[in-house]
Amino acid sequence: MKGFAEVDNKVYLIFLYSSNIEVCDAQTFKQLTVIKVKGLKDPCDIMACRDDRQLYVAELDCLWRVSTIDGQQYKWLTTKSKTDTFRVNKLSLTSRNLLVTSSQPPALRQYSTVDAQLLREVQLPQFVSELYHGVETSRGTFVVGHWGTSQYKQQWAVSIRCFLLSCIQWHH
Repeated sequence: MKGFAEVDNKVYLIFLYSSNIEVCDAQTFKQLTVIKVKGLKDPCDIMACRDDRQLYVAELDCLWRVSTIDGQQYKWLTTKSKTDTFRVNKLSLTSRNLLVTSSQPPALRQYSTVDAQLLREVQLPQFVSELYHGVETSRGTFVVGHWGTSQYKQQWAVSIRCFLLSCIQWHH
């Protein structure tokens, strides 16, 4: 299994190199159905929005949007172009904003789930050599897990990134 999301007492599962989303009952884990996403090849993450009952499925260079109500699906956003090497790694969702994490190059992009518009790109310090995951807090800051700190290039860290403040880091 590559990832899962839950909405309306259903669990949606994605698998490596599969175009299928398996739908299971959240209480019994019994398989209810399978949603086949035509064109999906290798999903890397999935998020479910409770507000609009949509699934957001990530591949390295695009995002898919799939309705949990009627199964309607389409390629929602392409994140890679000839001049842009943004590679989707992880997703995080808050209200109507989808936060997309790229491991190479290490970057965060926030998109509106209403119209797929890029809301902002979060610049990370140069010492962040790899970015593993990011989430937006209710205060509008970002918590990120990454490799590389200002003191040590080969160290794991969790940082809070504010737009007007410097990074605060916890190391282990």
